[in-house]
Amino acid sequence: MSASKHKRRERKVSPSQISVLSVLCLSLLPTATAYTTNRYFTNNAGPLPRPARWGPPEKRDSVPLVVSNQCDGTIWPGIGTQAGTGAGTGGFELPPGSSRSLTVSTDWQGRVWGRTNCSFNAAGTGASNLNGNNGAGAACKTGDCGGVLSCVITGATPVTLAEFDLAGGSSNDQTFYDISLVDGYNIPLGIIYIPGDDPKLQDIPPNLTNPACIATAGWLAAPTTSGTSGNSSNATYPIPYESKQTNAEVAGWCPWDLQVTQPTKPGDGVYPYPDDNIQRPIFDPCLSACSKTNAPQDCCTGSYNNPSVCKPPLYARMAKGVCPDAYSYAFDDQTSTFIIPSGGGWEVTFCPPGRSTNILNTFKAQMETLSQQGHMTKAILQDLTNITIINEAASGSERVRGETPGFKIGSTGALVVMVAWAVLW
Repeated sequence: MSASKHKRRERKVSPSQISVLSVLCLSLLPTATAYTTNRYFTNNAGPLPRPARWGPPEKRDSVPLVVSNQCDGTIWPGIGTQAGTGAGTGGFELPPGSSRSLTVSTDWQGRVWGRTNCSFNAAGTGASNLNGNNGAGAACKTGDCGGVLSCVITGATPVTLAEFDLAGGSSNDQTFYDISLVDGYNIPLGIIYIPGDDPKLQDIPPNLTNPACIATAGWLAAPTTSGTSGNSSNATYPIPYESKQTNAEVAGWCPWDLQVTQPTKPGDGVYPYPDDNIQRPIFDPCLSACSKTNAPQDCCTGSYNNPSVCKPPLYARMAKGVCPDAYSYAFDDQTSTFIIPSGGGWEVTFCPPGRSTNILNTFKAQMETLSQQGHMTKAILQDLTNITIINEAASGSERVRGETPGFKIGSTGALVVMVAWAVLW
């Protein structure tokens, strides 16, 4: 995608540098918790202590973590570990059309995100001189983690996150995961479940487990109620889609003042808000309300730390409209958390094909049954092949959770006049 056109050659790190960096990473792992953590993960954490380790894990205690890039340019994935044993790397360069196979421990909790437009020095320990800052500051346009190639802290907002807790629940036997937009959005992201050799896990159909969020113009397939999202599923188990958004509409979902780089307009810089007649860039990273303001009412902190008080801001409503399965604000955990039995692995795909998914709106009850019983039932399998259920859910998917009657994605409301915000990056 256009965000990655300024691709730089991957630099090699010497063994001695790797050793030094690994020690540094271990000492800094506790700092990799700056993002808003899914409340469901916290409230349903298992009883076993899980200290964070750099990794990679021993083979007998590992599951696959595959990271794939289907964007049209290079990205630099970042990986953060909060608990359990990580992949042994915090990030790397990933050319378009390629994948990297890693492993994490069966009790890993962490996140994966994509960095864009990066340029590192030869050692990968800072920004290169190519960006004119003598190696200081950020090395990436979005998702930067202190300017280093292998992240030891979380990336700068805004970023689209894949979040995992592979040993959640009261007995550490459930996997919780989500696609989070709580800290903003930069590039499309999908998650694909890898069940492994366990027959009980292989029985779980892919249209229950593989969410995607595609909120970038030009990447959406034509509107439809269901599909297979490339290798994410098959015709027997079609994935429920968000069925209303078009590429033209999704280009303007981000509230005007939350764009990282707002388009300019000739004249004195004063214009109606939001001015939807101004062409936005295809690569249009969007800050969340919380990451922009850090205000209690946007972050659901302080006196707003209550779901009856803290309601979804405009950003969350817009994000939910384009990505129904995504975690959009602090109290959205109940409608965005995927729960399945523990034991499988994962693929995180940047710029997946298809459309944003609508799985939890469609099959919430079936996922709850699976999480309670720990295995598939004949009734669930029948539901997951029932296109009527998918179409009925899609018919109401244009309604954004938390919206008021009459609110539509893309509506401008009353016009107000404001001075153009300064470019953030």
